[in-house]
Amino acid sequence: MWHELLTAAALVLVIEGILPFVNPEGYRRAMMLMANQEDRVLRIGGLFSMLLGLALVFLIRS
Repeated sequence: MWHELLTAAALVLVIEGILPFVNPEGYRRAMMLMANQEDRVLRIGGLFSMLLGLALVFLIRS
């Protein structure tokens, strides 16, 4: 179980690193836009992201 969890965390780091590597200026603009968002908007986006990830894990593992 720990092996899969660490592998998933490593893949998150790889995927998160793609955009700043490919387009650093676009990544900087996106981060500035996110920094100016209200907390409520960021929380809703985070909730949808978590729910989508949970659904994908459920579909993949079943």
